[in-house]
Amino acid sequence: MRICIIAEGSYPYVTGGVSSWVHNLVRQMPEHEFVIYTIGAQSKLRGQFKYTLPPNVVEVRETFLDVYLEEEGDWGRRYHISPEQKRNMQALLGADYRIDWNALFELLRGRQFRNAADFLSSKDFFDLLEELCSTHYPLVPFTEMFWTVRSMILPLFMTIRGDLPRADLYHSVSTGYAGIVGALAKHVHGSPLLLTEHGIYTREREEEIIKADWVRGYFKDLWIQYFYRLSNCAYEAADRVTTLFSRNREIQIELGCDASKIDIIPNGVNTEDYRDLPAGPQDGKIRIGAIVRVVPIKDIKTMLQSMALIKREVPETEFYIMGPYEEDEPYYEECLRLAEALELTDVHFTGSVSIKDYLGRMDLLLLTSISEGQPLAILEGMASSKPYVATNVGSCRELLYGLDDGIGPAGWIVPVMHAEQIAQAAIRLCKDRELREEMGRNALQRVERNYRQTDVIASYRQLYAVMGGESQWPVSVSN
Repeated sequence: MRICIIAEGSYPYVTGGVSSWVHNLVRQMPEHEFVIYTIGAQSKLRGQFKYTLPPNVVEVRETFLDVYLEEEGDWGRRYHISPEQKRNMQALLGADYRIDWNALFELLRGRQFRNAADFLSSKDFFDLLEELCSTHYPLVPFTEMFWTVRSMILPLFMTIRGDLPRADLYHSVSTGYAGIVGALAKHVHGSPLLLTEHGIYTREREEEIIKADWVRGYFKDLWIQYFYRLSNCAYEAADRVTTLFSRNREIQIELGCDASKIDIIPNGVNTEDYRDLPAGPQDGKIRIGAIVRVVPIKDIKTMLQSMALIKREVPETEFYIMGPYEEDEPYYEECLRLAEALELTDVHFTGSVSIKDYLGRMDLLLLTSISEGQPLAILEGMASSKPYVATNVGSCRELLYGLDDGIGPAGWIVPVMHAEQIAQAAIRLCKDRELREEMGRNALQRVERNYRQTDVIASYRQLYAVMGGESQWPVSVSN
């Protein structure tokens, strides 16, 4: 079977998280051929893969959203779009119509346009936007609205006009642009679409936009609702949807996904890979680590503030932030300046490293994200018998406390962006070696019982077979 995995902002340019999940999935299914359709933010990433691709990856198709900056349209032409096509465009931008995505795909892939910018520079687009503004956004300056909407949807239109590889099955690993490409590929080539959500894409974009300085206040809701509409396209087109835990499933249903489509398949790790890790020196130090990309959604700044508080109470602590920092270099520089201002001399940004070289040396681990799905970082730490202090996001509570599984806690859950409570929980673990070891044992036991990589691969292998018409999906797997 040829399977096209569609990823946005992750594999193969970024390590950890969704990227690791994709890489392991492909690597452990050598019986299938995979095409990777990857969507990146910046074209400077072209070819900059962080992974050695498995031999069963037969093609990588790279698409970059910043290419729209180079496109120029032929201003002022008229293409005489139909009333239905106009309603579809207005619905995409907030009008009270249902979007017929297949009809929208046909319009935007039409041969009458040289490129996406042609349509967005046309009199047709100007007229439909002017009508939309007069009825829905009368207080917003039209010029600002025009350029905001144009920059918002031009990357989408360019993506829709791109070439699509043929495959027996399309597997989008998020909604957003990846979900749109999956829905489009199903429309164009007729193969089924599987959608997997690790985190809830729309909720993550909403949090980013609310905090963003580049979006003016009265345009924030326009951007947020736009991303919700993109996700609805993926939910509608998907033949099956998988997610990692029950709360994610509830949110997907709230956002409009048909409940009967959704299966829960949690993440997993191979605990054998984390046995007999090299231990740290017996020098009296307490080593606290974080397996994390240095990006705002991981809230490294709150982590650093908590580390400063820990250091005051437990002077013998050292801190290791283990993960890449190239993805958002300005944010990384801000974190370095904050560490300096906090006089944190014992914090080490390791960059991309082999996590297994470090995990055995750690006494406990931190995760301070403001949004997560089911973090592989926590599962890796648990497989290494390390206790965690984690924020109450995604399935972190479920991972550390369990779901009435009879196993004790594997760490502490704390509020988001609360440096004091993060520090207090970590200090308690620093001062109680027996508690650290007990929670570490609980962590390993929970992973071995509920989060095995072999079970994950078996579930997706069966799901691929079902969607390819080769088997039936066992009822016991669906939650």
